[in-house]
Amino acid sequence: MSDAIDDERQRIRERKKRELRERLENGADTATDDSPSEQPPAEPIEINGQDHLETVVDSYDVVLVDCYADWCGPCQMLEPTIEALAADTDAAVAKVDVDSHQRLAQQLGARGVPTLVLYADGQPVDRRVGAQDRATLEALIERHS
Repeated sequence: MSDAIDDERQRIRERKKRELRERLENGADTATDDSPSEQPPAEPIEINGQDHLETVVDSYDVVLVDCYADWCGPCQMLEPTIEALAADTDAAVAKVDVDSHQRLAQQLGARGVPTLVLYADGQPVDRRVGAQDRATLEALIERHS
């Protein structure tokens, strides 16, 4: 199963590289000053505090925040989906360890794990508790992109 996940990640990275190369060849400007946000990273962003979360939410149009715990079985099941969403969607994906950042998790309304909070244009627009399937999360992200 790990090989399948690694293969999928590699395919996603290659597709993103191709898309970027095509945009550059077609004269697209990848770093415009009037753009409201940066290109989201292809990997989840580990949040290290409230200020960091605010910076991430302000830097990207759409941000999916995953409040998780290392000991949480559903969180571990959701991990490959979270990584794939970071690599394959236009949303930035951020991760908040609820054990390390209890106050931040509380501010995000994470009463259970996993809790997923979707931000669009700097505002929370949706919250889901429990493991979610990839299609549901992709549709949620697409709706707010």
